[in-house]
Amino acid sequence: MAQLRLATSTALVALFGAAMAQAQVTPEQVWQNWQKLSASYGQALVADSVTRQGDTLVVKGVKTSMAQDGATMTGALDEVRFRDLGDGTVEATASESYVMQVVMPAEDGTADSLNITLSQPGMRVIAAGNGPETSYTYDLPNMSLAIQALENGVALADITAKAAGLTALYRFTTAADVIKADLAMDMQTLGFAVSAQDKADTFELTGNIAALKLASGGTFLGIEAMEDLPKALRDGMSFTTALSYGAGSFDINGTEGGVPTTVLATNESGRFDFALNGETLRYGLGGTGMNLTLSGGDIPFPQVKVSYGEAAFDMMIPVAKTAVPVDFSLLTRIVDLAVSDEIWGMMDPTGTLPRDPATLIVDAKGKVQLTTDLFDEAAMEALGEAAPGDLHALTLTQITAKAAGAALTGMGDFTFDNNDLTTFDGIPAPTGKIELTLSGGNGLLDKLVAMGLIPSEEAMGMRMMLAMLAKPGENPDVLTSVLEFKDKGFYANGQRLQ
Repeated sequence: MAQLRLATSTALVALFGAAMAQAQVTPEQVWQNWQKLSASYGQALVADSVTRQGDTLVVKGVKTSMAQDGATMTGALDEVRFRDLGDGTVEATASESYVMQVVMPAEDGTADSLNITLSQPGMRVIAAGNGPETSYTYDLPNMSLAIQALENGVALADITAKAAGLTALYRFTTAADVIKADLAMDMQTLGFAVSAQDKADTFELTGNIAALKLASGGTFLGIEAMEDLPKALRDGMSFTTALSYGAGSFDINGTEGGVPTTVLATNESGRFDFALNGETLRYGLGGTGMNLTLSGGDIPFPQVKVSYGEAAFDMMIPVAKTAVPVDFSLLTRIVDLAVSDEIWGMMDPTGTLPRDPATLIVDAKGKVQLTTDLFDEAAMEALGEAAPGDLHALTLTQITAKAAGAALTGMGDFTFDNNDLTTFDGIPAPTGKIELTLSGGNGLLDKLVAMGLIPSEEAMGMRMMLAMLAKPGENPDVLTSVLEFKDKGFYANGQRLQ
């Protein structure tokens, strides 16, 4: 982790990221703050010459270096120019290419390394502000990144990426060791390619994504504070990010043991969300219009196709112990999931089952009271198999499951008595009910029996169970049920079963 942090959080960030955000009103102050910020990351930043040419400070032969846990980073940039625009802002431009090398020694005496070249022709940064409040604007018409990974001098992989139409606005405020920042970025297109080879095996990936948008921000306490994440969160560290993108595609071609494999995929849109602070963790991702085709390898068909209309996973949970119950939520959505006939043929060669797309939706929220901080590793280990908190309430906003001609829908609402762990064998005693509707269930059961997947005796037992828990609905092959917990008992459609 330390070597990864060295490679990702130093030179590129310090070069034109947070360092430029420290810009004051003169080019000299920009350059000085750049050096100070680099030093705070443990990175040396020097130049062969620094000269003033009219309204511009010209810095030539810029070199960066850093060593951490046996790994080293060195970088070089021919020239950076800081121009005083005369209105309290500074324009920064640089040579087209920045090169960097990261070397990570292995225990056996060999070394892994990364050779990185960042090209950014036409890049322009405008820094504004003074004192603790600063902002700057990026404009990069085109940008490309090339990375070569080597193991003991032997090339293992090549990674390239090209971006077009990148613009960004960054604002931040500093006070002592605390930085509060936010970033908004737009990118018109991003293309990427990865190629790797290991003996007889090969791997090639190409792809592109359109309309990327990123919004992020937070309160940062410095690298040292990150060594103790629970404490940093308690001290006010927070972070949020929201990434969205439009249509994209990627192709994978490779061989394993001489056997070729191909993966083709397209999508309409996607997103990723993350937020973390001293009280809450939020995580979410999703996509629409995904189509995936696989062929080759161990697949026993010429090709397999999988698609869905929408997929999403979102959760919001507390991370710190609280004196009172607090909110949590969980959402899972898979809408219109479809697979090719080849897969259906393995399960249902006679075509007995309807092959309509499947859907699964579970939307839940509630209240929970944590008794242990989730990021406190020692406290979590001390719990053993015990839960880190108590569930107090659960609301099932939506339950939907549709597949093979049957559909189950429902909703429910419960509270829990954590002082009563005996009535339901260790589970906090619930109070509340869930309403369910099952359509097409008997028809699906008949088909499964006809296919030989379920013995008729087991099907009879299932029907008896359904008769106990459900009652006929208004339409054929529709069952409804109200399952209720009250007065320390369990009821189905008003009849007490426990």
